Amino acid sequence: MFRSKTLDVLTCFHKPSVSASTRVVNLLKQASAQSQAHATEDQASDHTPQNTSVTRDPFELDITEAPPTPDQLKNIFEYLGSGKAAQLVKGAASESDALRKLKEDGDNFQRPVVVDWNQGKAVAGENESEILKLVREQPK
Repeated sequence: MFRSKTLDVLTCFHKPSVSASTRVVNLLKQASAQSQAHATEDQASDHTPQNTSVTRDPFELDITEAPPTPDQLKNIFEYLGSGKAAQLVKGAASESDALRKLKEDGDNFQRPVVVDWNQGKAVAGENESEILKLVREQPK
């Protein structure tokens, strides 16, 4: 029996009313569609010249308007590095403060945030070059 590899999951924490978040979602949808299209090409042919912009295998794109769970937020802090609490949660002075504020009100979570759970990496905000780097990087 064949075993199929499960797809890596990229999550975008999204808020439709935030224009930056909408731009990031559109960027991710394009990147996901592009990775899917290249995965179905005839493998017997050489498509090297047109594949130079995509190096990643297809991935599952999860777009959610819900805030992260406390465990997810802890992972995101770990992926981004220390000192990012205020970047992720409005008015947070520390990671523990961010967890408390998120529990009080999920709208305190700043979107967009893109997370590659399999690689343990995240990008907060709409830095297109960082998001594309995250999307195109082949998992090790």
